[in-house]
Amino acid sequence: MHTHTHSLSLCLNKDISKTLVHWVHNSKVLMLLGQLERMNGEAMMRDVETARQVTAKIFHLIQTQEKSGKEVMSKGSSGMEVILASLEVSRGRRVSVFVSKGGTGILFQILISASKELPPSEELMLQLHSLLAKVGPKDRKFGVKARLSGALNATVNVTKQNLQNTKLLLPCLQVLRVYSTNSVNAISLGKNGVVELMFKIVAPYSKKNTTLLKVALDALGALLKSKTNARRAVDGGHVHVLLALYQDWHHNDARHRHMLIRKGLLVCLRNITNIKLGRKAFIDTDGMRILYNSSTECLPVRTLDPLVNTSSLIMRKCFPKNRLPLPTIKSAFHYQLPHVPAAGPVAQLYSQPPGVDDVVDESDDNEETDADTENDTENEEDDKDQGNDDIETDLNKLHPKNNPGRPFEELRVYERFFLELSEDFQVSHVKDISSTTSSSFSSTRSTRPIIVPTAQALSPKHVPIMREHTSPLLLGGIATRRVGGGGGGGGSNWGSDCGSEGAEDEAGEGAVLEVPDTALLLPLHDPDLYVEMVKGTRSVPQYAEVAYPDYFGHIAPTFKEPLQERVYGVQRSKIFQDIERLIHPNDIVDKVVYDLDIPSCPVIEDNGESLKFNSQFESGNLRKAVQIRKYEYDLVLNSDINSNHYHQWFYFEVSGMRVGTNYRFNIINSEKSNSQFNYGMQVLMYSVQDAISGRPRWVRTGTDICYYKNHFARSSIAAGGQKGKSYYTMTFSTSFSHKDDVCYFAYHYPYTYSTLKMHLSKLEALRTPQIYLRQDVLCQTLGGNSCPLLTITAMPESNSNDYICQFRNRPLIFLSARVHPGETNASWVMKGTLEFLMGTSPLAASLREAYIFKIVPMLNPDGVVNGNHRCSLSGEDLNRQWQNPNPELHPTIYHTKSLLQYLAHIQRAPLVFCDYHGHSRKKNVFMYGCSVKETVWQSNISATSSDLQEDLGYRALPKILSQIAPAFSMASCSFVVERSKESTARVVVWREIGVQRSYTMESTLCGCDQGKYKGLQIGTRELEEMGAQFCVALLRLKRLTGMRNHQHLLDLESDIIGTHSSPTTYVMEEDEPSFLEAIDYSAESNDEDAEPENEHGGGVQENPNHLDQLSDGETNHRD
Repeated sequence: MHTHTHSLSLCLNKDISKTLVHWVHNSKVLMLLGQLERMNGEAMMRDVETARQVTAKIFHLIQTQEKSGKEVMSKGSSGMEVILASLEVSRGRRVSVFVSKGGTGILFQILISASKELPPSEELMLQLHSLLAKVGPKDRKFGVKARLSGALNATVNVTKQNLQNTKLLLPCLQVLRVYSTNSVNAISLGKNGVVELMFKIVAPYSKKNTTLLKVALDALGALLKSKTNARRAVDGGHVHVLLALYQDWHHNDARHRHMLIRKGLLVCLRNITNIKLGRKAFIDTDGMRILYNSSTECLPVRTLDPLVNTSSLIMRKCFPKNRLPLPTIKSAFHYQLPHVPAAGPVAQLYSQPPGVDDVVDESDDNEETDADTENDTENEEDDKDQGNDDIETDLNKLHPKNNPGRPFEELRVYERFFLELSEDFQVSHVKDISSTTSSSFSSTRSTRPIIVPTAQALSPKHVPIMREHTSPLLLGGIATRRVGGGGGGGGSNWGSDCGSEGAEDEAGEGAVLEVPDTALLLPLHDPDLYVEMVKGTRSVPQYAEVAYPDYFGHIAPTFKEPLQERVYGVQRSKIFQDIERLIHPNDIVDKVVYDLDIPSCPVIEDNGESLKFNSQFESGNLRKAVQIRKYEYDLVLNSDINSNHYHQWFYFEVSGMRVGTNYRFNIINSEKSNSQFNYGMQVLMYSVQDAISGRPRWVRTGTDICYYKNHFARSSIAAGGQKGKSYYTMTFSTSFSHKDDVCYFAYHYPYTYSTLKMHLSKLEALRTPQIYLRQDVLCQTLGGNSCPLLTITAMPESNSNDYICQFRNRPLIFLSARVHPGETNASWVMKGTLEFLMGTSPLAASLREAYIFKIVPMLNPDGVVNGNHRCSLSGEDLNRQWQNPNPELHPTIYHTKSLLQYLAHIQRAPLVFCDYHGHSRKKNVFMYGCSVKETVWQSNISATSSDLQEDLGYRALPKILSQIAPAFSMASCSFVVERSKESTARVVVWREIGVQRSYTMESTLCGCDQGKYKGLQIGTRELEEMGAQFCVALLRLKRLTGMRNHQHLLDLESDIIGTHSSPTTYVMEEDEPSFLEAIDYSAESNDEDAEPENEHGGGVQENPNHLDQLSDGETNHRD
């Protein structure tokens, strides 16, 4: 390198001497140069610093006096050579020092002077451009300096004049490549015809000049990032040229020696297709088929992955955007609200124009301003990693204000929910404490017949059909479900004869399922009781069927269910199958087999060639099923009622399957930009045949699971004024083991509102005389369902004053769950808590004696019943309504908050408040709490030490949980208060009720990556265990808070200081490691690093920096 630069400079100096013959003697510059020359060699190695200082002085003089500049360039044997030699000594930093001392500017000055010579000296131009090509990448202002000095045009002219002179052309192109990375330069060069110039240089396959070609393609790719230049290329017909060249290189480069040239051509296409015109030209010139075929041929060679990935990106981007195959993306169910707030989401929804769902390609309709900010930030507002912008910085809001906010007169009515605080336990009352028993929850009997599953859905070989008149399942007048004959006729036609559901079978008696006897294993489950409870449950679609899994119950499997290993390339192969739909449209069946938008008869009759689907039961969600290929189905989920989005939860039934055949299911309207389905989570399946054989259980199932952005979209109006939003596909494949089976699939273990009522009724039966249990109806929901409120504590040992006093003064613990219907795991954790509290263990007894528990086990019954994912019937996320709940629209939140306000008023605010949730993008179980100190630490606000006075008690409960609950992870906990969370239960209860230990407890839907369950998916057993461990932790907390001195908090202090510098307390990132395969969710990513780049074509790309690292951004999902 040294000698190369040396000789370069020598040639350069001869030319400079020819060009600028201004001899000036005895000046300061020459004196300094002389000094450098004398130092050159040994002395320079010894005294680098002096050499640097001398060089700096020379530069300073050159820049301030044009005369001196000419001297340097003209001093025959030394000049630039000396400077470069002195820079050479500091090896790697040589160029950087040269740049920092203003060397780039001098080179540009020389270039401009030299280009005025006619003809310019070829030798000088060669040397100058070789030097500039080295200096350019190290100088951040290179593009600006080049533009301002006029060097852009000089280089372009040399390039135009030397198209055949490859020796000089190469360094010129290298310099143009650096110029073009500046977007303003790219536009300017485009105007100067450089795009057309590059197309003259890029050529078909040849073994010659490949380096030149690679550099020209790099420069062209950089130029085409500008939309103006991309349009120029489209107008010049160059999309066709690029595709033809790509095909030529693809076919001829049989030994894959020139992968970088092929990649360069693809990058040009990728950048052109960032504009709508480019996408149209790509489709019109058959680009989809060309890239699809070439990619398919590249697939077997792993080193060609960068080509396949870029091709896939281009094809996905150019795949025409479609609207979902629905009449409207608003929910298929309509519920009229008592009043619609003018500014609310529902008002906006109903004021949208009729064609609102039509999707147009909106990407570049307004680019007069070529801003070139094309990094496609397609994430939702929920899904942006809101980083530290979201942290609350207003100190006034960070100090809890104990202000109940309503006059006590209004709150006095809530006294009736706290009878235990005034109870005197005279004998007559004791027997009747549970006056409001669970029967009140099913008091509003429905008059419609409830259809109980019958055995005729299954082949008679498997199930003995009893014909006893006293059959327990034929509850007076409840029709059984009529289903066609079993074995022979192409599977069951389950539920298909809409309209004649009450018909009985020929013998005039209903056929009855032999229900597996699960009573011993499932003490809280009773199928008959479940049906009773269903009768009192009100749904908007007026469901009349009971799903088998809810009827039979679920016994957690005893085997482990590990996180699924992801197969390399699975996402890519799925995307290629999707692209085939466009390329081979004749292979696509495109037959609708289930459609809730045809309410009279959603199951569409056919000749047994298709699966049958159903979701018309409590908590069910599947809106439409379309058969795509013989064994592949697109599934569309229903939006939450009074909303046009929030689809994630699914629960549906499938029948009519062939045994041993692999079926592929694609849920095509998922919304989040990432999912645990990419990180080992599987769907859940329940087989009725298995249940009847004595294995009633949900099992994790599915292979080839992945989650990626698809070509369906909703318009910007439908998306609430943002750019049109793409949907995501969650795809999985599975096969079925039994003939004539009926199987169910769900996002997570279902837990319906009727299941809750059944469990509460069974808990009632567990009560011993030592347990104080009261069930109240807190309120009615919008949909007419009751919201239960439980009070659990220990009866006083006697009705003496001392005992009653102790009883009344127990601290309160307030728990709630299931504000988000799709987070069914929260209900399983709550079930674990309730069973533990009602248990007979000494720990449970101590816990009841220590605390009074107030529990709202299901804050959103309507959402749960109707199969919503996130909202109530008001179309709003109830966990964003706590600051100002509306008694009509958000009754459960309004009354729950009122209970807490009442407690604050009578100075009995709870010791702990915890709202149970599920988290769809993180593993383990963890908590979010509220801390002034940690919030201030995470933001840049200055605060006095008095602002930061805070009891560390808020860390005690999660700390205890991390020690005793295997699924719990302290590292995932966060105690930061964000602005976007200020209307969640956790923050409002902390801020307004003054509860220091106010938490959201988040349980994963997926599994664990630490502790005893590391590498396993979570099941109901682990979730229920978590609920029980929460109780045990409260008992430990009691012992801690009972200790007068707070020494035990000192270890917490050290913990908290330990986390101060680490990011663990601010949990917004994905917890997930990178894959070998880039998970590319966004088809429109325009970032160079969106795919694994593997410049040398060797080995598998494992560099995480090149992977599309998705920020969790579950920011709006966190509470």
